[in-house]
Amino acid sequence: MKKEKSKVINSLKTNPKDVGSSEVQIGLLSAKIENLTNHFKKNKNDKHSTRGLLFAVNQRKRLLEYLKKNNLTSYKNILTKLNLRK
Repeated sequence: MKKEKSKVINSLKTNPKDVGSSEVQIGLLSAKIENLTNHFKKNKNDKHSTRGLLFAVNQRKRLLEYLKKNNLTSYKNILTKLNLRK
């Protein structure tokens, strides 16, 4: 997980010390959502992790809305990099 996290941060950071910008947070949440989705393919009745998945999806949605409102070019770039909307 640490390798995946550093890979996501390196691909989305806007400056060399960036670890907390909206783009990086959206990327990390997308990785978490993908990981939990794969987890649910094996464990369908895991109700406790379902709450975490819903929280991550809603948090990513709020961050995307914030980014769309404040920085439209960055919003479009993050959508294409992560293949979120087509």
